[in-house]
Amino acid sequence: MNIQEVVTRAHEAGVKLIRFEYCDVSGIARTKAIHVAQLEHKLLEGVSLTRAQMSINMLEQMVAIDGFEPVGEIRLVPDPSTFTVLPWAPGSASVMCDQLGHDRLNWGACTRSYLKDVIARAAKLGLTVQATFENEYYLAREEDGQYVPFDVPDHTPVYSAIGHDLNADIMIDMVDALVEQGIQVEQAINEYGAGQQEISIRHTDALGAADNQMKFRDTIRGVALNHGLFASFAPKPYPEQIGSGAHLHFSLWDLEGTKSLLYDKNAERGLSKIGRHFIAGIAEHLPALTALTVPSYNSYRRLTPSAWASATTAWGFDNKEAAIRVCSPFYQREEQSYNIEFKTSDASANPYLSLGALIAAGLDGIERELEPGEPSEHDPAHLSPEELAAGKVRPLPNSMSAALDELENDRFLLDSMGDLLARCYLAVRRSEAEAFAAEDLDFEIRNHFYKF
Repeated sequence: MNIQEVVTRAHEAGVKLIRFEYCDVSGIARTKAIHVAQLEHKLLEGVSLTRAQMSINMLEQMVAIDGFEPVGEIRLVPDPSTFTVLPWAPGSASVMCDQLGHDRLNWGACTRSYLKDVIARAAKLGLTVQATFENEYYLAREEDGQYVPFDVPDHTPVYSAIGHDLNADIMIDMVDALVEQGIQVEQAINEYGAGQQEISIRHTDALGAADNQMKFRDTIRGVALNHGLFASFAPKPYPEQIGSGAHLHFSLWDLEGTKSLLYDKNAERGLSKIGRHFIAGIAEHLPALTALTVPSYNSYRRLTPSAWASATTAWGFDNKEAAIRVCSPFYQREEQSYNIEFKTSDASANPYLSLGALIAAGLDGIERELEPGEPSEHDPAHLSPEELAAGKVRPLPNSMSAALDELENDRFLLDSMGDLLARCYLAVRRSEAEAFAAEDLDFEIRNHFYKF
């Protein structure tokens, strides 16, 4: 849609307020809403935002960072193609924004622009990326100041008809709200945890996948509220329950999007040479990538061995314990359905940063023609030292601080982000790591449960 089409659509839908939305480095969706009377010129010129806003961490503390003082402004400039009316919020719509300077260029800390830049680098190598985030989340009700899982007293069995009956009304409303915004739903299931759900949506281009992740979280939270419930995307909102991931599925295609560069019917198990290099690049940078893809303090309660969440750099074919899983394709749709699942991913991440960094790492593997080692055929926790060495398997960081140390030492990833964004990210996330380390578990859970 162009600007005039957006204005016409907004008036036809009775929209009163339009949310100009962006994602900060802590993974929190933030927005400034304008009235529909201002829409036409604000779609062109954007909405003002102080530079200091990107230095605010998830605890709402402003972190002192050079270049992020409360002096000087940037603009939230919307992408008209992302405009959607919000089915759960009467009179409301949203549009995803880039953060631009007065020269209409990335001011240096725009995460959406970062992903665009990485996409452009991929195009120079002759490839495009299709992707989607596969989210798990918990539904809860408030009871005496506590978040109580929305479940029957004895817990509904995973993938059960009982679980679907319990959540039928809310899941239909969630699915309908996603579809009304142009997001194609593929499946909806009740998951292992008490009150845990999962909805899978169809892949699209990389930028669209990150935009959809923002819209997905907004939609699930908003519809849940209309049912008197809270939806938590925290990685481990209940320490005694299974964690929630936002597994990232992706595939590689030519510039026209018609030929898979990941699938080769003549290669072993269908994995192309380019695919192997891409996997090797991800594995090479994976310890540092964790600071961007599973970035919150709470994330590391989920990344434990033999928990289907990955605790190593292992890769494999249909290996649910590997960080990088090559998914088996579907019958007579092998090329179209061949994809990779990146499991070291959760919804506390800024999707533009996490997907952008993942692609950048994969491109590094292609350019350097890296090899990933042998695929893990078993749970990495049960492999011998010789098998671990053959697969180049290394442990992942086990804390937020350790992951940030890895990122700070990964010159390639930091350079890909640029000086301003890299410094902002490290400083803001370091402030969170220090704050949570000084508090107890209750503080951690309360401050992660309903932020993402």
